[in-house]
Amino acid sequence: MTNPRNLPSVDSLLQTPQLADLIALHGRPLAVEAIRFALDRARADSLAGLDLPSRDSLLARVDAFLAAWTRPSLQPVINASGVILHTNLGRAPLSRAALAAMQSVALGYSNLEFDLSTGKRGSRTHHAESLLQKLTGAESALVVNNNAAAVLLILSALAKGKRVAISRTQLVEIGGSFRVPDVMKQSGAKLAEVGATNKVRLRDYEEAIREGASLVMRAHRSNFKIIGFTEEPDLVKIVELAHKHDLPLVDDLGSGTLLDTTTFGLGREPTVQESLAAGADLVCFSGDKLLGGPQAGIIVGKKEWLDRIKKHPLARAVRADKLCLAALSATLIHYLKDEAAREIPVWRMISATAEQMRGRAEAWREKLGQGEVVESESTVGGGSLPEESLPTFALSLTVKHPDKFLKRLRESNPPIIARTENDKILLDPRTVLLEQDSVMVDVLTRMTRINEFRE
Repeated sequence: MTNPRNLPSVDSLLQTPQLADLIALHGRPLAVEAIRFALDRARADSLAGLDLPSRDSLLARVDAFLAAWTRPSLQPVINASGVILHTNLGRAPLSRAALAAMQSVALGYSNLEFDLSTGKRGSRTHHAESLLQKLTGAESALVVNNNAAAVLLILSALAKGKRVAISRTQLVEIGGSFRVPDVMKQSGAKLAEVGATNKVRLRDYEEAIREGASLVMRAHRSNFKIIGFTEEPDLVKIVELAHKHDLPLVDDLGSGTLLDTTTFGLGREPTVQESLAAGADLVCFSGDKLLGGPQAGIIVGKKEWLDRIKKHPLARAVRADKLCLAALSATLIHYLKDEAAREIPVWRMISATAEQMRGRAEAWREKLGQGEVVESESTVGGGSLPEESLPTFALSLTVKHPDKFLKRLRESNPPIIARTENDKILLDPRTVLLEQDSVMVDVLTRMTRINEFRE
């Protein structure tokens, strides 16, 4: 039967017990919209020669539409890819203390901009500033919404309409096609490129300063390396030159770390403390990469420069909110208490041994009843420590149609992100949170029993 006149009315569907339950769950206006949408689809199908759906089928469609419309598009996933700071998967997972701090200030009111001792208006910059001062030794600090905003704010406040000397080797592009030169130009600063693409000497900076540069900037190449016939002066010498001419030096570390990465078997990543000790006037870095906290841009350094930055109108536009400040403060306290490697997920993943990963992968294999535990490599990711990897062990599964299997994993509840290697599915325990193990194995058990994927 294909005559659309035989479809039930909106009112008649609203009288069914199933719709009463859906109305209680989703509200009447949205339920009515879903009914009309389902009926419109059915009419279009009937005009195309298809049979009309039954009443039960229509109700099932209404239920499906409501579920799809009210399901958040942003949802948690299980990261079994082995990429610790996976930019597309939200970078650093937060510690339990950071989550608790966010919940605590979100559930009610907080002293975000209220001084409890005086009963007068306070400043939101204070909350994380004192912790950053203790950890880095900086005179002052400011938190904004990300590191690109930090660079934009610094240059807008200190170098608008002025020349900024920066090495050609540091005109980097970060994720999403955002380029340091574009951020600099947006601030109103004028780019003064220094040196060649592979060799930069101190005299190149001197020439830029003689030609009118008012600020010197260094941008750490956190997502690539230049090797071969190269030369570049170290930060101390660039700082000495800038200060000789009474110019500030800004060091953009990009990822930024407070811990020595070499103690974890990784290459050397410059720490925030090292940059400040070298004499940098301002150092900026991200909060959600190697720091292991929420998305944020952090500026630390000399008070005279940060006072000017804090007063700039753009500072309000890019300021951090209460949830960011709560999570960041809790994360910084982990460093202050010397417990970062134990409490911050990123550092816990980095510090985990290959043998620990072998144990977890073996446990997965035993519960699943199939697969093979193989040697592999995890990466830090997130534009940090390029070409650096950590030895790991992964669970390798042999299935038919591995690409389809990966797609079905992404569509599972919860979604699982894995990778393929030599046409086999690889799941790396380094990036899977311990509490996710049983859920992931349950999903894999169901998936591997599907005939389409069985060898």
